[in-house]
Amino acid sequence: MKVVLDTNILMSGIFFAGVPGEILSAWRQGRFELVLSPDVMAEYERVAGELSEDYGGIEADAMLALIVSKSAMMDAPPLSRQICEDPDDDIFIACAVAGGAIVIVSGDKLLLKVSAYQGVRVMTARQFVEEFIR
Repeated sequence: MKVVLDTNILMSGIFFAGVPGEILSAWRQGRFELVLSPDVMAEYERVAGELSEDYGGIEADAMLALIVSKSAMMDAPPLSRQICEDPDDDIFIACAVAGGAIVIVSGDKLLLKVSAYQGVRVMTARQFVEEFIR
């Protein structure tokens, strides 16, 4: 199963654990394939850099390097039209569509509103864990 993680889920898993941490653990165990695009990876790196400054002692670089090496990197052209209310969220949809992902895991209310676009479900971390991990 191919999955795209929104930045808020990945960063929560790296910096704070909880349910997003469970998702990262399941990924490391090979329970699903993570799909990325260059735009998504750039967003991960930008936010990880900001959080690393705020939360010293947590090293996100090693996890980001693992993600790059163990994920499917897709060329995800921009969507033909804006789908999300927040146009910055369209990179996750474009990535999922280009990579054949069936799920985007997100805590972003605006992104959750566009679930089912081109068959891609957008789910909360808890929904994803309950349906696919546990």
